[in-house]
Amino acid sequence: MSCDHPDLLPLDEALARLWAALPAPAFPEVRADRDDPAADLAAMDGVALRSEEGRAPRRLLGTLYAGDDPAAFTVTPGTAVRIMTGAALPAGADAILPVEQLREADGLIHPGETAEPGDHVRRRAGQARAGDLLLPADQAINVARTALRAWVGRPLPAPSRIRVAVASTGDELVADPAPHQIRDSNGPMLVALAHALGAEVERRPALPDDPAALAAALRNPGGARILMTSGGVSMGAHDHLPAVLKDLGAEVLFHKIRLKPGKPMLAAQLGDLLVLGLPGNPVSAYLNALLFLPVALAKLEGRALPDPWRHARLAASVKHKGDRPLLHPCRLAEGRLEPLPGKGSADLVTLAKADAFAWIDVGGLEAGVKTRYLTVV
Repeated sequence: MSCDHPDLLPLDEALARLWAALPAPAFPEVRADRDDPAADLAAMDGVALRSEEGRAPRRLLGTLYAGDDPAAFTVTPGTAVRIMTGAALPAGADAILPVEQLREADGLIHPGETAEPGDHVRRRAGQARAGDLLLPADQAINVARTALRAWVGRPLPAPSRIRVAVASTGDELVADPAPHQIRDSNGPMLVALAHALGAEVERRPALPDDPAALAAALRNPGGARILMTSGGVSMGAHDHLPAVLKDLGAEVLFHKIRLKPGKPMLAAQLGDLLVLGLPGNPVSAYLNALLFLPVALAKLEGRALPDPWRHARLAASVKHKGDRPLLHPCRLAEGRLEPLPGKGSADLVTLAKADAFAWIDVGGLEAGVKTRYLTVV
């Protein structure tokens, strides 16, 4: 008989709660500070000329490069100006004839085609007029929007990484373990994962199974915006983190989710500190961090909600008798998910062999069925 509770929080709802709880940077609206482009510009390398003169030979007056003042030249009948992509059109010209359609002979330019007005010209204000709203306020930032802000003279401060502290918990963690003890693999694993996800990360000493030590670590985050712990969130006598957070007045966003492995997952806000309390078993800790840390980093940095899921078909059936969705380790081969014989949430050996974790619905999935999966970082 299953020991699961029917009120466990679905994964997608847990992710939504985390996203909603975290503040995002405030970004002002962006308006065009001038016409874009601010002048008629050449869209190709070639010559700027008067289209009405057809294929008549022209005398070159000179060359305009991007950034040159076009007032240096005026195109009159029988003349043209050599022009590079991005340069402003000189007065008198209404078209660009590309280099490929030109021939030079006897000191003249001979057009091989007839230009039409506006050919290969980016017209002034073709993208935006001065004062146009380009981005509403508080739009999530991305690379293109960063460039747009710089384009209109509203650059953002140099981006900084969110500082993440990592601390394993447990009296069983020692450097030279006896058979009843273990080394701390979660600490290095989570540090590496947070680094790979773009955080500024700090590994802290493992915390003992002691409420006072936990409380001291939580009260003194040391500049960290996120604290990831592993262990101490389940139902054992030494699983103190939930009670310590409650005693400190933290807002628990959720505790325990409908997912296997990773059910004991906890997220809480203690002032400005986000605590991600991960289970102690390495596969559970890894998967929970892979799911929840990118969401937290994105919201705090002002980016859009990330979607970690990809889709592929199973190369073999996966049976699943539990009543929680399962993330099953797989290899990716030729675009198909090949299930590995996992041995549970403590199976670090299989985690190290996996390329992905496939979402398996309650009851299992047959070979050939398309399902979503997480890529291993």
